Amino acid sequence: MKITFLTVGKTEDAYLKEGIDKYVKRLKHYTKLELAEIPELKNTKALSPEQQKAKEAELILKKITPLDFVILMDEKGMEFTSSQFAAYINKKEVTTSANLIFIIGGPYGFDTSVYKRANDKISLSRMTFSHQMVRLFFVEQLYRAYTIMKGEPYHHE
Repeated sequence: MKITFLTVGKTEDAYLKEGIDKYVKRLKHYTKLELAEIPELKNTKALSPEQQKAKEAELILKKITPLDFVILMDEKGMEFTSSQFAAYINKKEVTTSANLIFIIGGPYGFDTSVYKRANDKISLSRMTFSHQMVRLFFVEQLYRAYTIMKGEPYHHE
């Protein structure tokens, strides 16, 4: 199984890039992880939020195959403890032959068409974080999940 982490826009802050790179490098020991970026839309001042979401949706949906298991990072999604998230990932590895694609949308969230295509939604917190920070939090939690599944000492309860 391959995991793809698809984001709208680049991670621009150096300290966040450094943290993401750290966990992506660590994850190579556990799973095949691909980071994929969709460029941010340009000249968006003339577009409504709904128009922006629709344009981003076109780009997102082009990156997904019908066989992929799509998980949106969404504030209204399921909330897990780290151990529960590890169990979720473990279950997907055992029961799903499809690739897992985790997606962080643009600043206004996802278009209806992306919600319709999604298989699951996950929330990292009820709090709101910048999209760039969520990227770091996600890869750290993914790394933590794999260390929990392997019984390694990274996670403490």
